[in-house]
Parts: sequence; C-alpha cells; structure tokens
Amino acid sequence: MLLNLRQLFLEEGKSVSFSETMPNTDEELWPGHPVASPIRLTGEVNNRAGIVTLTYTAAFRFHSQCDRCCAEVDRQENYRFTHVLLQQLENEDDDGYIVIPDGTLELFGLASADISLELPTKVLCSEDCKGLCPVCGKNLNEGSCGCQTKEVDPRFAKLLTLLEKDK
Repeated sequence: MLLNLRQLFLEEGKSVSFSETMPNTDEELWPGHPVASPIRLTGEVNNRAGIVTLTYTAAFRFHSQCDRCCAEVDRQENYRFTHVLLQQLENEDDDGYIVIPDGTLELFGLASADISLELPTKVLCSEDCKGLCPVCGKNLNEGSCGCQTKEVDPRFAKLLTLLEKDK
C-alpha cells in the first residue's frame, strides 16, 4: 500500500491517519513464526514543525511451537513503531531515517521489515518453561517423569566404577 505524503511534507501541522490490513503473510517472510491472521496496521503521519513522523501499530495473531517443549503457542501481538521520514538526506551517514524522495511510502514493505526485526528469535510458551526430558521426552511442565537426568562428568566416570565395586 502506498501512502502519498507529498502534501503533508509541504504543510506544517498537517496529519494523515490510516488503517489498513496487510494480506495474510506466508511462511517465506517469517520462517518458523507463521502469522495466523492478517496484520492490522493503524497509525498516523504528522508534520510537526517540519519534522514528519510516522507512528503506527501492527496487530496480529501468530501461531508457532515453543522452542523448549514443542507446545502450541498462539498469541496476540501488538507492536508499536515510530519512524522519522525525510525527502532527502543531508548527511549520508544518517541511517536512522527513512528517505522517501518522491513523497510516497510503501507501508506494507516497511511494516514487514519492522515486524521481522521485532519477532523473538526464540518462542517460549512461558518464561519458566521447563522443556522436555532429555531421556524420555516427557513435557516437564506437566510434571516430573522420574528419569535420572544427572549426568556424570566423563572425566570421573572411572572413579564411579571403583565406588560401585566397593558396594
């Protein structure tokens, strides 16, 4: 979706609101984090004292698996983003701005990039997820499995055999 902001750059104090729905995104954009609903973008672009600022919220539901216990994770996400827009850059080293020389902004492309950077690299069902038992594979969030998971340091394994012979 293209936002035409040419007039907004010319008039201080002007603002443009928007509310758009991105088409349902596919797995290629966010591998391992499939977006389970269309992404709703709502926000506005303001020209305050000659500084044009884009502020928007991306709301969507995504569905994935917990990286520790493989449980289904389905939650609502709401991310807020703010960008300063310029028509031309004074200093080529300034990378904190979005330059739109023709006055039009491709909103869906920007939102896809913003969301990709915001999604967690590790998805957990909860912060205190215990994961799976390395021996039997039971989900430890559902209770203990009783497996002996204490591993012996291989450097001391021979000593344990000596102790077991004395018994």
